[in-house]
Amino acid sequence: MCGIVGYIGNKEAFPILIKGLRRLEYRGYDSAGVALINSDGNLNVCKTKGKVDDLVAYCSDKNTSGCVGIAHTRWATHGEPSSLNAHPHYSQSKNLAIIHNGIIENYAALKNKMIAKGIEFRSDTDTEVLVQLIEYIQERKNLDLLTAVQLALHEVIGAYAIALVDRRDPNQVIAACKQSPLVIGIGDNEFFLGSDATPIVEYTDKVVYMEDGNIAVMRIGEELTVVNILNRRLNPDIQTVDINLGQIEKGGYPHFMLKEIFEQPDCLTNCMRGRVNVDTDNVVLSAVIDNKKRLLNAKRFIIVACGTSWHAGLIGKQMIESLCRIPVEVEYASEFRYRNPVIAPDDVVIAISQSGETADTLAAVKLAKDSGAFVYGICNAIGSSIPRATNTGSYIHVGPEIGVASTKAFTGQVTVLTMLALALAKEKGTIELKDYLNIVKELHEIPEKMKQVLKMNNRMAELSRMFTYARNFIYLGRGYSYPVALEGALKLKEISYIHAEGYPAAEMKHGPIALIDSDMPVVVIATHNAMYEKVLNNIQEVKARKGKVIALVTEGDETISRIADEVIELPDTIECLEPLLATIPLQLLAYHIAVWKGKDVDQPRNLAKSVTVE
Repeated sequence: MCGIVGYIGNKEAFPILIKGLRRLEYRGYDSAGVALINSDGNLNVCKTKGKVDDLVAYCSDKNTSGCVGIAHTRWATHGEPSSLNAHPHYSQSKNLAIIHNGIIENYAALKNKMIAKGIEFRSDTDTEVLVQLIEYIQERKNLDLLTAVQLALHEVIGAYAIALVDRRDPNQVIAACKQSPLVIGIGDNEFFLGSDATPIVEYTDKVVYMEDGNIAVMRIGEELTVVNILNRRLNPDIQTVDINLGQIEKGGYPHFMLKEIFEQPDCLTNCMRGRVNVDTDNVVLSAVIDNKKRLLNAKRFIIVACGTSWHAGLIGKQMIESLCRIPVEVEYASEFRYRNPVIAPDDVVIAISQSGETADTLAAVKLAKDSGAFVYGICNAIGSSIPRATNTGSYIHVGPEIGVASTKAFTGQVTVLTMLALALAKEKGTIELKDYLNIVKELHEIPEKMKQVLKMNNRMAELSRMFTYARNFIYLGRGYSYPVALEGALKLKEISYIHAEGYPAAEMKHGPIALIDSDMPVVVIATHNAMYEKVLNNIQEVKARKGKVIALVTEGDETISRIADEVIELPDTIECLEPLLATIPLQLLAYHIAVWKGKDVDQPRNLAKSVTVE
């Protein structure tokens, strides 16, 4: 969740570190800081509560020279957001400084031991415990920093990505990780460090994705050294990262979220490229071809995910069950990992995560593999932890998603799940050829229909303005539209801080209808599908209680248009593909309400893009 940046080379480090922190602001944070080894050998730590701009202002009269440094944006876990608890943290002697992403679970026991040995602490964080432990081991046994780090990590329980500098050895940065992402960029006699590749791609496309339990030593004038905790030398896998710098810039849009909403037609075209072949009327996924027997013989699919990815999983469940006739369960990864689930060797577990680093989903993957299940990953971030941990899978290929509230990743996940269901159904023979060809053709046309929906952006902006007063929203849908209702409500909650709930429309009568009055906006997904008449009845029930109805309908609908207060028309498509179109107006509704309310759309309070801690 926190952001880590590091640099060692021949350039001034501070501008590189600050630019890197800005690239990582999307992850969510409450404070920021930097540690630099100056040419005079001093180790200067500057940190403050607030944004990266606040850090830059704080550093304006400080010495920020030096070619070696580490920097951090913190999302508070242990200790309130404050300058004192911000990273980097000094060791007691101020010879060492550390930055850390993750949680040290046994920090309290370690802290008590060191307090008993006379070590004084300056913060409330678990991170400071680690740097104090490393220095204590280093000084007591007269060890080099690498060995001290290895011994200290033997005593640590928890997840971490760390980077350390030592003012007595100014030509070195040491980094290590376990269950928390860390990427090293390799330049020309220089190294870069990041929680992901976004702070690095401007300078080099050669990266190493650190594996769990590995420690990297970056020294000026030497090649990258990677060892494990037992000091066994490893051969790092240097990869070429393919991120266009324009993908991580706003490109003229006021917010990343709006940019990413508008990118969705092109993103889905990229997602389907080489996979959906309309000329031959076919869907091809290499993961299905390579693992056909294992997937076709599955007795059950279990989808594990969190947040928006869980909503995509609910759509995938309906798609796979309907087309493939395989039972599917959808689980919150955070609950799945702790409730002693029954997992059989002939189960297939599908793990969905935009970042590929979601801690609960990653733990669910490990549990599934330990139980003998076959694990299929659906991720966006290439080279992230979940793709490396799963047996096979599919990338969604929608490009970096910077806005904290997920938009294009959701539609990308739904698209991959659709392609997976189609590919499996064809192999199993559970779908009629005409139905298969019809869905393939319509899926190929979805990006163009998305462009039609995006043309209503100005209207959604005006419509949103009248709902800034609302304190609560209800979103209703049935069938494939129910998860869209959940996702629409989540988007509104995330960025506007208006309370919203999504429900199956028929469940409204079992409690939520008590909330309906003239001040309650109700968003209803009422496209012309098999459930149309039933949803129409639900709208009548809302109107009878003076609720304000915003209805998403199929283009040309005349019945609901006469009843609802506001109507948003969507292009006609096949029922199972409606979520790909219906979700866009709900993204725009949430976005514009938040903008009218003056909220920080890309960095909503208390949220992080990648939830890498429990």
